[in-house]
Amino acid sequence: MHVMTATRTGRVMFVGAGPGAWDLLTIRAAECLRAADVIVHDSLVPRQLLDSIGGSARRIPVSRAEAAGGDPGANTGHLLVQLAEAGLQVVRLKGGDPTVFARLAEEIQPLRDAGIPVEFVPGVTAALAAAAAAGVPLTSRTSASSLTIITGHPADEKAAGIDFQTLAAIPGTLAVYMGVEQVERWSKALIAAGKPGDTPVTTVSRCSWPDQRIAASTLAACGSDFASQGWQSPAIVIVGEAAQAVAAAGPLSGRRVLVTRPAGQGDDLAALVRAAGGECLAVPVIRVEDPPSWEPLDEAIRAAATFDWIVFASVNGVRGFARRLRGLGLDARSLGTARLAAIGTATQTALEAAGFACDLTPATFRSEGLAAAFADVPAGGRFLLVRADKGRDVLRNELVARGHHVREVAAYTSRPDDAVDADTLAAIDRTGIDWVTVTSSSIAEAAVAVFGPRMERWRIASISPVTSGALARLGLRPTVEAAQATAEGLVAAMAEWEAAR
Repeated sequence: MHVMTATRTGRVMFVGAGPGAWDLLTIRAAECLRAADVIVHDSLVPRQLLDSIGGSARRIPVSRAEAAGGDPGANTGHLLVQLAEAGLQVVRLKGGDPTVFARLAEEIQPLRDAGIPVEFVPGVTAALAAAAAAGVPLTSRTSASSLTIITGHPADEKAAGIDFQTLAAIPGTLAVYMGVEQVERWSKALIAAGKPGDTPVTTVSRCSWPDQRIAASTLAACGSDFASQGWQSPAIVIVGEAAQAVAAAGPLSGRRVLVTRPAGQGDDLAALVRAAGGECLAVPVIRVEDPPSWEPLDEAIRAAATFDWIVFASVNGVRGFARRLRGLGLDARSLGTARLAAIGTATQTALEAAGFACDLTPATFRSEGLAAAFADVPAGGRFLLVRADKGRDVLRNELVARGHHVREVAAYTSRPDDAVDADTLAAIDRTGIDWVTVTSSSIAEAAVAVFGPRMERWRIASISPVTSGALARLGLRPTVEAAQATAEGLVAAMAEWEAAR
């Protein structure tokens, strides 16, 4: 009989981390990570993902359990039991999906024996992510009516029971996990079993990581190709007639674009880059945090109805304002007759998503544009500027000079992101970068600090004249500057430059 050692038993959530990029997590997975007391994670889960989503939870790499000797899966399972019996909410974070080649059976048995509550949160498994990254279908009505997933590196060949004769005869797609190290074994076995040597093969190495690589080969040639090209693990090998990688079309086809916005705020830009045919790598160089004190913002929110205009200088300002408004038990009614202004369309969209109506967006998306938009407001206006804890004072100075009453409050602060580690930089160096996007002065400063002389080798896309000025002060000249300070304008500028050449 199992004896409980704590008055309150916690629970364990087996959560799929997806292929690696934080933005490929499910919403439920992110919720579990934020609520966790402790995260027991695979070594292949990127630190950037944990830093972006993991909150303040204690982190335990699974290698600690493996080091105890014996069966690694069982050791990890016993560790999970100990943590849960201490009353903790435990996330067992596994790369990909927790049910696919993830030692789930070995890890879950000790939990079942101990009667620990367990939840499963699926993740994007590597085969699906790799196919999406390469732009290949896994099934086809004409050439692939099935999908078979195997491991190229089974723990025990006999136990794995891989029937290559049957696999070779199935008219479908074969997805080989952990297939690089043993490529000669399984590729030759398939050919010996009757699979044609010219069967298309697409390989995706380190899917969604900064050094992701995609290449096409054939079943007969993939062994020598892997050896000569030095593929990095983890990698997925997709074998079958449907698995023919198609080159991306578009003005950024073949270009690797580095997006440096804070975690969770580069999705629109990344989507536009991919739509233009480019490959997008997300490496945030700044992080958005709470201001040193919420009291100034809270006081301003309570007095919101006394202002004529509430001006938002960024999306993050909107988010901080809306969060504190709700935290004070208030809603849009507490703003009274105050009118709302946004510095640009992205900020306007954020206001509307938060349930507010935006009364003014300037034609030019920067402080000078806002100042010009208020040129006809009679002196004596009462303005609340919601912004970061540091930034340009153009708008405040202009409004004060015109006789207006201005109050500034910080809704957030931005700091350089020290999570960009040596491994990420090494991965970037291995694969190369064509473009780096710079979308604010603070990002310009942080990017130079993180990437150093690399910035001189990459083409730089600046979102605005203000950002270009910050780059110039740092000794860099942008290759292009967006005509409109939006993600669309930034991608259009890169696309036009590429098209002209």
